[in-house]
Amino acid sequence: MFNKNFIYKIINKDIKKKKYNKIITRFAPEPNGFLHIGHIKSLYLNFNIAKNYNGKFYLRFDDTNPNTVKNIYIKQIKKDIKWLGIKWNGKTKYSSNYFNLYYKYAKILIKKKLAYVDEQSKKQIKINRGSFKYYGKNSPYRNRSIEKNLKIFKNMKNGLYKENSMCLRAKINMNSGNILLRDPILYRIKYKPHPRTKSKWCIYPMYDFAHCIADSIEKISHSICTLEFQNNRALYKWIIYNINTKHIPKQYEISKLNITYNLTSKRKIKNLIKNNIINKWNDPRLLTISGLKNRGYNPKTLINFCKKLGISKQENIINISILEECLRKYLNKTSERRISILNPIKIILKNIKKKISFNIPKNPIKPKIGKRKIYLYPCIYIEKKDFKKINKNLKKYNKDIYIKLRYIGIIKFKKKLKYYNKYIKCKYYKYNKKKNKNNKIKIIHWISKKNCIKTKFRLFNNLFNIKNPDKNENILNIINKDSIKIKNGYVEKNIINDYKIFQFERIGYFKLNKNLYKNKIIFDRILKLKK
Repeated sequence: MFNKNFIYKIINKDIKKKKYNKIITRFAPEPNGFLHIGHIKSLYLNFNIAKNYNGKFYLRFDDTNPNTVKNIYIKQIKKDIKWLGIKWNGKTKYSSNYFNLYYKYAKILIKKKLAYVDEQSKKQIKINRGSFKYYGKNSPYRNRSIEKNLKIFKNMKNGLYKENSMCLRAKINMNSGNILLRDPILYRIKYKPHPRTKSKWCIYPMYDFAHCIADSIEKISHSICTLEFQNNRALYKWIIYNINTKHIPKQYEISKLNITYNLTSKRKIKNLIKNNIINKWNDPRLLTISGLKNRGYNPKTLINFCKKLGISKQENIINISILEECLRKYLNKTSERRISILNPIKIILKNIKKKISFNIPKNPIKPKIGKRKIYLYPCIYIEKKDFKKINKNLKKYNKDIYIKLRYIGIIKFKKKLKYYNKYIKCKYYKYNKKKNKNNKIKIIHWISKKNCIKTKFRLFNNLFNIKNPDKNENILNIINKDSIKIKNGYVEKNIINDYKIFQFERIGYFKLNKNLYKNKIIFDRILKLKK
């Protein structure tokens, strides 16, 4: 996979130069939310690099912030990775395993006069950092002695100061063009128990400080991240070169996966949950892995989608239709066909006295899987939108109209159509190739009243009404009010025993919602059919 991309070319050169004894990659998420489709791209790249070069692939949780780290996220991330069919080498790793080492390395920087404790407020630090137009200002605490910094830092660790009253900063360059190098914060005080270390620590390393050190500890050969961390690379280098570590990991950036009408920002997804736009992280309208699974996606489709896109450094936004088409191709081959009516209107076939059975294919493009029986009774349902078109043509042409019922025959609508208490009477005729030479006869789907059950249908659409919602900070203003529609209709009676994904003919691909099945029979639409 991805064997022609630039990352593989770099690794091939490194192997020729005998730069590394073993190729080691890792996937290192922050457990502050669920994984999304962009993580799949990273997961498979790192996993397949290790696999192809007979190396090792680690799973590490960068759990340095006790305010956002939750065990529920850790469990779900592991579950999602296993569902994708990915296995990592050895035990799961955690940044929190290295808290003692981070503390040790922070003291090394203090002793080298490369770190100091700052007592400015968060707001003041931000102001003094400057901007792209203005250089930063040195902190008044920047030139404290090594001894005083070590003492205060130890007192911070022992819980002698209030939260946010001080922090440890790197002493780099307040005039750097890279704002990240303007004395970044390395440690902060947080009186929040950590899910793994409990209350052992009250100071915690910042992500940027811990992340590169963890890569060094684990001897990661190729540290792959998205382009948003490109500017961080200079900070990671500075940290690694100044803490006297032996292994120096090299960072490589790839483009982030952005998809139209969707966002993957954990912060924004949390905002959607908070405002009751969605219920959970596994909402079928989200591109989280659990949301995609809930929608009806499978690992194979998601892998093929990532393969199709490849790896590059070019930032772009992928059309959602490409992802949908990958699934549509899969479902077209694997899903059995069934008939459902979402907006029913009743038709009485006045010349039908008893049921008639028909054998039809379960999937026309897969004849080997066999056939199923459907039954025609005197009372059937058709779609309202089909009837509206028929009625419109009756008025327009002022003559009888013949319509073909899918698989079984023809019904005739009289030019002077009569309504009988919300139903319509028609006549049924067997289809005859010689008599019915008119190939323009419209084909519609139908279902017999005695061979169906009441069903609710949830029709999912894009959650947002603009192509690139990630660029809009106020996402609550761009919610698509029609992102979910509820319809009450009917579906073939025998469908409930199968618990499969089906193509409801002329409507789309649907799956039975097992979670809601005990109360009501509900089918969720996965995808529309291709127009």
